[in-house]
Amino acid sequence: MATKIQGIEGMKHGELEFELHRGAKFVLFQYCVSVIVLTFRRPSDIYFVRQGENAVVKGLPFTLLSLVAGWWGIPWGPIYTIQSIYNNSRGGKDVTQAVVNSLRAQAAPAPIPAKN
Repeated sequence: MATKIQGIEGMKHGELEFELHRGAKFVLFQYCVSVIVLTFRRPSDIYFVRQGENAVVKGLPFTLLSLVAGWWGIPWGPIYTIQSIYNNSRGGKDVTQAVVNSLRAQAAPAPIPAKN
């Protein structure tokens, strides 16, 4: 399953490089949902956060979802909920280097096979 990147729709490669040099980053957030004894902790899509934007605000929907739906599974619900809230309140997990490496690998031309 491929993870979507939110916030780069319509951006050209040059624009993306410019924003990254200015301090933009790619982050993902966690959320937790519990149903009686089952607790699920999942990552969000990857979000592009430009320099000057607040990553905590972008992660707020996931934090609120965890606050409402995460506590109810025993024993992991409270544990995963607290972890999710903690990570999201720090601006999410910075995955910029991994995303940039992946995007560069996708943009690299395929090698031409040698003729015998």
